[in-house]
Amino acid sequence: MKCYIFGAKSIAISVSRAMRALNQDMEPEAFMVSSLENNPCRIDGIPVCEIHIVANGLTEQEKSEVRVYIATPEDVHESIIGLLLQHGFTNYIPVSACMEAEWMEQYYKLAGRFPSIHELLPGSRMPELSVYATRFYRDKRLKNPPHFPDYVHSILLGCSGNPLRELENEVDFCDNTGENISIKNPNYCEMTGYYWVWKNALNKREDYVGIYHYRRALDLSEYDLKRIIANDVDVVLPYPLIHLPDIREHHTRYVREEDWQVMLSALRELYPDYAKAYSEIFHDIYFYNYNLMIAKTDVFAAYCEWVFPILKRVEELSIPKGWERGDRYTAYMSENLLTLYFLFHKDLKIYHTGRILYT
Repeated sequence: MKCYIFGAKSIAISVSRAMRALNQDMEPEAFMVSSLENNPCRIDGIPVCEIHIVANGLTEQEKSEVRVYIATPEDVHESIIGLLLQHGFTNYIPVSACMEAEWMEQYYKLAGRFPSIHELLPGSRMPELSVYATRFYRDKRLKNPPHFPDYVHSILLGCSGNPLRELENEVDFCDNTGENISIKNPNYCEMTGYYWVWKNALNKREDYVGIYHYRRALDLSEYDLKRIIANDVDVVLPYPLIHLPDIREHHTRYVREEDWQVMLSALRELYPDYAKAYSEIFHDIYFYNYNLMIAKTDVFAAYCEWVFPILKRVEELSIPKGWERGDRYTAYMSENLLTLYFLFHKDLKIYHTGRILYT
């Protein structure tokens, strides 16, 4: 059966790679997009085409028969389905985060990379852990909010200087209490949550600590949590997404080149070993999106001790300075830095799982 993939970014690329590796008969005809603006003409040797061009080249019968995999963030699936129907495509499959995770788990197992937490044998006890689900005060209300287990606590971000009394009653913690950098939230986003947890909530009696988002979480069952503690896992991360031609594509989309060069200068100044590893890691294709993790308490602390001096130095060296802007640039950098840190640390036992997206 002929198939197309709607989307042309990391989710679509990852789904395409997995699809072709797991089923050699599944070769997408094209990546389909609403517009070629800011999209390449080809990805992985497969053409990228605007939807109206594809539709005009097919008969009504063919459009009803070809299968279209919607490989984009789930919150835009509904609008894409409307666009597909408008152009006569009725045989579509929205790729949920769960489907994506299943495919990526099989793909990486075949490739012998990024092992899954599900490969480990479970133990008998639950770890002591706390996970903090970060929420920004301007986040829209979810139609289907998550029902997190008791070990997940909510923390409201961007509280400094904002009238949030109503929202403060809905969360467990606010990022402007204790030692904090809440005022930096316009640039740091969920990283003000990381900082607050690091400085105020780490408990040495707990085995693990983690960060979720109000709408994204790691897909971990009780059995998975028992696997983590029984197998002395250091950190659990989401399966990496694939970026082409390499993961530098991520920061070229979100970070100005002059800011990126400042980050590299800060990295060379503070951590020369990581700066040396930068070229090899960032010329590869695997990227840890979203700043989600569960880690041993000491691993989480070590990461925070490493990343925040870099972000602080970036603020100092940037033009304009970090405290004179609010464009989330250090938050986007932090995803790149998380990727660098954990791909550098081959000494850590890193396992992976899918992510859940709540809408």
